[in-house]
Amino acid sequence: MTVPVFEEYEPALDCPCAGCAEQRRDPARGLSARTGGRAAHSARQALVLVTAAGIVLGGTGAGAAQAAGPGHVPALGRADESTADGTTAAGRPAAEPDPSTPQGDSGPLHGPPTSGPGAGQPGTLRKSTRAEIINRAKRWVSAKVPYSMNRFWSDGYRQDCSGFVSMAWNLTGNEWTGSLAKFGVKIARADLEPGDMLLFHNPADPSKGSHVTIFGGWTDYTHSTYMAYEQTTPYTRVQPTPMAYWSNSDRYVPYRYKGLTEGNAGAASSTKGTPFPGAKSFGPGADNKYVTQLGKMLIDRGAKRYYKTGPGPRWSTADKNATKAFQLAQGWRGAEADGLPGIDTWRYLVDHLGKDIAPAGAGGSPGKSAAGGTGTSAGGKGGSAGTKAPAFPGARYFRPGQSNKYVEQLGKQLVKKGFGKYYVSGPTQRWGEADRRNVQAFQRAQGWGGSSADGYPGAETWRRLFA
Repeated sequence: MTVPVFEEYEPALDCPCAGCAEQRRDPARGLSARTGGRAAHSARQALVLVTAAGIVLGGTGAGAAQAAGPGHVPALGRADESTADGTTAAGRPAAEPDPSTPQGDSGPLHGPPTSGPGAGQPGTLRKSTRAEIINRAKRWVSAKVPYSMNRFWSDGYRQDCSGFVSMAWNLTGNEWTGSLAKFGVKIARADLEPGDMLLFHNPADPSKGSHVTIFGGWTDYTHSTYMAYEQTTPYTRVQPTPMAYWSNSDRYVPYRYKGLTEGNAGAASSTKGTPFPGAKSFGPGADNKYVTQLGKMLIDRGAKRYYKTGPGPRWSTADKNATKAFQLAQGWRGAEADGLPGIDTWRYLVDHLGKDIAPAGAGGSPGKSAAGGTGTSAGGKGGSAGTKAPAFPGARYFRPGQSNKYVEQLGKQLVKKGFGKYYVSGPTQRWGEADRRNVQAFQRAQGWGGSSADGYPGAETWRRLFA
């Protein structure tokens, strides 16, 4: 009988079996034969010898080894190994896995474009909206891109979890779980919005559980489950997922993309990084950098004609008139349009919310409404004389599970008033978390807090919104 000569088998690059996956993990763990992983190396030697001997002697197992193909290393002791359709060999549903992702280094796109919209220096931030992030994620879901740590999809991104997020965020290269965080800003879980990511990186052993998902929105008001877009075996999927993930949940950290062009891209500040400095920074006698910043933002929103020179750090009549013009453009009247910026005026300017100042001659001027009147209402609460809000239909129409025309009417008015940033699409007739958060933003803009700003519209919220 001829004794088989030992031959070292290399793992197949895209084989999902546990044996090949285990062999691919060894370099990431520092367990190769050359670096001290003798136990694993010996185990593979024994396995290959037994398999080869079985083939020579005609024993059982030869058919399985041949079917697996050259280079395939079967797993030991894994009778419940999951199959491609998500069930175990015994026919039972597979448990949600710790994604098996031995992470490599960050790298360029596979065949990166040299010109056009896809080009860019490695590490640069491309601007993107939430809708664009989710739409890119949906393209992979629709295409059912197969999971692979070594292959690249037609758009140049690696077909693993970190490559998927690199693609969704439109990064200029393929990142890994150890480098994705530098492209985002850490936020609180309560502030998660569609397009943000949930990242778990295990620096001690990246192959143990490291994973990342794209947050697609809460499934209901309890905020215990969300729609997770992720790249995992066998292919890209989106499904309701417990916050933050099936396992290692407490170790997932939420991040917001730094290149986001809408909403709040920071953890606790505006997109330009300057919180409201306080009313004392504006008005007669004020002389500081915030007055200059205010003027620049007002000019960006259509107030250039109010400034003959500047803007500069010293408060002037031009600053007051420009501020008032912007406030009137939002539909604010009375004390809300006095030409002195408050926290809401500042937020609208910094986050680029609401309406721009109309060009000269297009209607309205400081102190005048578009209709030519003073635009003042009792108490300065907003709305002008003769404007009547539609009747409030009742709180019962705005609750989880409700679907009716009033929800859509509310949503359209929120967008019109500049409070629609949480909508990825819509608004629609079905009440959702985006509706609640937009209503809450509007309520907080009125200076309300606590239960008065819970995101569910009452009669006064409705009146002010439609005034």
